Amino acid sequence: MGSLADFILGRLGDSAGTMLAMLVFLPAALLAFWVMSTLKVRGAVRRRAAGMIDDSAAEGGGSRSLRHSSVKAAQRMLEYTAKHYGSTDNNKDLKLLRRRMVLAGIYDQRAVGIFFAARTALAVGLTAAAFFAVPMFLNLSGSTFWLVVGLGGLAGYMGPTFYLNRRIASRREEHRAGFPDFLDLLVVCADSGLSMEAALTRVGRELTDSYPSLGANIHIATLEIRAGRTTTEALEHLGDRLGLEEARSFATLIQQSEELGSSVTDALRVYSDDMRHKRLSRAEEKAYSLPVKLSLPMMICIFPVIFVVILLPVFVRLKTGAY
Repeated sequence: MGSLADFILGRLGDSAGTMLAMLVFLPAALLAFWVMSTLKVRGAVRRRAAGMIDDSAAEGGGSRSLRHSSVKAAQRMLEYTAKHYGSTDNNKDLKLLRRRMVLAGIYDQRAVGIFFAARTALAVGLTAAAFFAVPMFLNLSGSTFWLVVGLGGLAGYMGPTFYLNRRIASRREEHRAGFPDFLDLLVVCADSGLSMEAALTRVGRELTDSYPSLGANIHIATLEIRAGRTTTEALEHLGDRLGLEEARSFATLIQQSEELGSSVTDALRVYSDDMRHKRLSRAEEKAYSLPVKLSLPMMICIFPVIFVVILLPVFVRLKTGAY
């Protein structure tokens, strides 16, 4: 130790200032290094914890964010509305509405609640829009203004019903147009020896491009058969979803053929011919009713123009004294 001290003192010489600087610098450097390492470790831990919180918030949707709270509130309100209006045990109107939803191709259990929520929101929204927008574009006052506001609310209230009726009508026309083709293809499959389930699967696949809604309903019927329901029950449910009397009669025909032991192929062939004749009769009915439907547009739009073209020269000559 003495020789080490003598070596250090020999290297430093008699400079007391240098010795003091070394004694101050070394502890200060060690303290600064310790503080920097501690802060670095704590910063890494803090960043890691913040990353875990962000990941959990992203997975949970940000439980404390305003957006997440709004989404949760909307979901709770929607679930309450669906539960309140979806319990169709004792309300015939709600059963009817649920059946109309199925006819429109809406199979979600929350569809009834969404329908009432949309109707209420549209009624309130269009009423408010009419209340604030009408004074900007029209100079109305008094009862006329409130009549326009009321009409806006009524349009919003009846809008979902009109949309549902329009969708049901369009799908029913598609089902009615494609049902004879469905029966014809079913007869071909039955003649080739396929079972009813296999025939429905093949026909549903073939009709998907031409009649998407009909093909989707046939596919649902095949899924019901695979799930354990009988063919008669699946076809009855198919008739209920299609909303056609012909489809319900088809289910009854298959049931009676199986119970009586008659040939399903012959029954399908006769029923297919009947459906084809009905489609031809509907086409002829539309063709025969066309002149009657055209009479009103002709009287309003065409005949006045013809009268003006014929009588205008005579009127001009009378006014100018040419006669």
